[in-house]
Amino acid sequence: MTNQSVLHIWVDADACPKVVKEILFRASKRECIPITLVANKPLRIPNSQFIDFLLVPSGLDVADERILEHINSGDLVITEDIPFAAAAIEKHAFVLSPRGRFYTKENIGEQLSIRNFMDELRGSGVTTGGPAAFALKDRETFANQLNRFLRENLK
Repeated sequence: MTNQSVLHIWVDADACPKVVKEILFRASKRECIPITLVANKPLRIPNSQFIDFLLVPSGLDVADERILEHINSGDLVITEDIPFAAAAIEKHAFVLSPRGRFYTKENIGEQLSIRNFMDELRGSGVTTGGPAAFALKDRETFANQLNRFLRENLK
């Protein structure tokens, strides 16, 4: 049995940029890796034996919870959601943001602290702004990190 049959990519697809999904679709086809996109609204996906879509009901963290029910140690999760990333790491999954940043057990605590601090600021009425627009550099960083991860984990 090869690692290719073990590795599964799970995508928190509601907020995942289209360009990131397209990069994942190409990687799935090239490496024959199963991908499951999970969202609370229908998505168009390519016709592929390796790409699946799971529609979940609307609601806070429903997609996250569904992914957590199914992930296995060593799977790759694509999400920008920090609390969800922390939960996936607890299940020994790898977590990559759509901007190409790996969340790890070494850096997730700091990321949770920053997120919680920003939530407190917003809750007290401070305007914090949102994340920067998704840029070409983000797309390139994601593609490079994904390719590096796949090279290292599909040996």
